[in-house]
Amino acid sequence: MAPTTNYHTNAISKLKNPALFIQDAFIDGKWTPKEKKFDIYEPSTATVLGQVSDCALDDFQQAIFSAVEAQETYFESTTASQRGSLLRKWNDLILANADDLAVILSLENGKTLPEAKGEVLYAASFISWFAEEATRSYGASIPSSTPHTTLTTVREPVGVCAIITPWNFPAAMITRKIGPALAAGCSVVIKPPSETPYSCLALTKLAIEAGLPPKTIQVCPTKDRQAAAELITSPLISKISFTGSTEVGKKFAQLAAGTLKRVSLELGGNAPFIVFDDADVDLAVEGAMFCKYRCSGQTCVCANRLYVQKGIAPAFTAKLTEKVKTLQMGSGLDKSSTQGPLVNRAAVDKVHQHVQDALSRGAKIEIGGKAPDKHGFFFEPTVLSGVTQDMVVSKEETFGPLAPIFQFETEQDAIRLANDTEFGLAGYFFSKDVGRVMRVAHKLKVGMIGANTGKISAPEAPFGGVKESGYGKEGSLYGLAEYQNIKSITIGNLDK
Repeated sequence: MAPTTNYHTNAISKLKNPALFIQDAFIDGKWTPKEKKFDIYEPSTATVLGQVSDCALDDFQQAIFSAVEAQETYFESTTASQRGSLLRKWNDLILANADDLAVILSLENGKTLPEAKGEVLYAASFISWFAEEATRSYGASIPSSTPHTTLTTVREPVGVCAIITPWNFPAAMITRKIGPALAAGCSVVIKPPSETPYSCLALTKLAIEAGLPPKTIQVCPTKDRQAAAELITSPLISKISFTGSTEVGKKFAQLAAGTLKRVSLELGGNAPFIVFDDADVDLAVEGAMFCKYRCSGQTCVCANRLYVQKGIAPAFTAKLTEKVKTLQMGSGLDKSSTQGPLVNRAAVDKVHQHVQDALSRGAKIEIGGKAPDKHGFFFEPTVLSGVTQDMVVSKEETFGPLAPIFQFETEQDAIRLANDTEFGLAGYFFSKDVGRVMRVAHKLKVGMIGANTGKISAPEAPFGGVKESGYGKEGSLYGLAEYQNIKSITIGNLDK
């Protein structure tokens, strides 16, 4: 095991509620320590933060059986208003413990404390949203083509759901999935990310304190991929919700086909960020700073390819570079930090490889471009100019603080370049021309558009992509339906 540091111990001991820092699994309504454990690293120091229980196949099987029992004995008999009331209590507890949750999130993920606090509040907003949506699950009355017959539909919970989440939003990705699942009346079995399981465990503790029946939420941390595969192949699981890479998502979809499970996939992105020559340059730079360097560039919807019209490219590049100069790398808990570390060494290496490939093909470093000589998994916030389509960064998602600037001539060129990818999660563009805004918004082949803004995520906004970025919607008025079946009820011979 790598060395630990007093830095972690001091931060955890200063939590108002140290009981939120949990290292056990939560199975069958009980906190369950396992003899086998795995290390969790704190990214800014590359030292061990703690050790979490490593669940095996039998743990997943027990968790699934317990969730099925909860589905049949509890959720089958609750009302939507009862479930909404419990979710509201959970939301209140998340908000009351937001400072502690932010510290835990910052320690395991590396985000700056203000950004971690923002994520905790964002996570709570999904619980609040679906607490209200629980009672808005409407059926329909359909005129029947058969005399003396009534046809109606009702929405019912799909059943036990497997929830598999990523490390980059360890709180919000949990609540965005289990909020609607619980609101719909589905029990859940969660495999939290092995890099960042602590936020999920803390949120689970608060959920149980809020009164949610313990067996409706099961949490199985693991490093054992074969054990976790039970969530995909078990016939007792009715639905899978997965956020992660396209490669893994495709494998899950293939495995899930064996039992014809419902599947929601939120997968990789390669978001274009287009700046037209009629844009407000300062607004575009502000948008780029938000959706490129948030979470140190480790978001599936962050700008990966910055396309700037030729006439405005020098001004945009200069202003973006000046803004990036103000970013300060450091520990997430350091109040002076505005840019945290990447999640692990592999992430640093990938950014380095993308930068070196671009430089070897003629790109120029405007700022940054290397990993600093310091402890932890850091890479300097970087801007590259002179980037072209033959460079790796034009095809692969970097997932790091690298802003590559491509130039284009016409609107048609921008749309063609932006759509030249197998991914279709998010896209951004900046223009003052209302006609252009409408044209480009319709022509970009993505699931989410940010026009004159870099901020597109909110509980009321549908989140999800097209093409190889997956299918299904999270959040919004559509999110609840992902965890429901529609049943039709035909009542005939009403004249008898």
